[in-house]
Amino acid sequence: MDYLLLPFLSFFVGIVVGLTGIGGASLITPMLIFVFQVPPAIAVSSDIWAATLMKVVGGFKHWRQQTLDIKIVKWLAMGSVPGTLSGVGILHSIRRIETLDFDSTLLKALGFTILLVTAIGLTKLLLLAVFPNVQLPELPKFDLETHSGRALTMGVGAFLGCLVGLTSVSSGSLFALALMTFFQLDAKKLVGTDLSQAGILLSFTSLGHLTLGTVNWSLVGLIWLGSVPGVLVGAQLCQFVPQRTLQTIIYSLLMMVSLKLVY
Repeated sequence: MDYLLLPFLSFFVGIVVGLTGIGGASLITPMLIFVFQVPPAIAVSSDIWAATLMKVVGGFKHWRQQTLDIKIVKWLAMGSVPGTLSGVGILHSIRRIETLDFDSTLLKALGFTILLVTAIGLTKLLLLAVFPNVQLPELPKFDLETHSGRALTMGVGAFLGCLVGLTSVSSGSLFALALMTFFQLDAKKLVGTDLSQAGILLSFTSLGHLTLGTVNWSLVGLIWLGSVPGVLVGAQLCQFVPQRTLQTIIYSLLMMVSLKLVY
């Protein structure tokens, strides 16, 4: 294990997460497996714990900067926390069925979904760049001032939280998709809101991974050493990056995540 290289690379991952709200698990887990030869089970559980602190710190930084929507965070978390606990429980039950390759099927389905929505989003950005005056249709926006809007937000949070509990991946990308689709947040508030709810969600998901006995605390500490300063730098940069540029970065990362899940 290279004790200097891991914090160094984690610092740049932290910058990406602080700037976009996504990319933690999709970057750190492959890095641990392919660069540092860490067994996949240990890499996933250690990354969950490392990502938890990284996203909590990043979310707090965005809260201090007022680059998040605290009301959306609250109502999403009210659904996602019980959802992820349910997902972990379902996962333990399903994994007793030895003949079912559940993980592979679900991850590919998630990948195709993210790929489809991301392709639509990138097409929209391209159309607006070429034809700035064109009026494109928008999906209905959830209104958190109404009971139905809150219920729908909690429902989306519960569904996505359950998927995260089942797969332990894509906490950032799944919720970023929901925030773009149902709340139409500007890019800066989208990043802070996504990071904050992911920090809350992963705090509970990580507890489930303690029961698996696959967390390597030496790895977690080294990742924290680089990723926590990195996420603070990325959150600071988020205030100054132009909206269109930030949206393009987010969609590009989502495309990478979706392809990783599919293949």
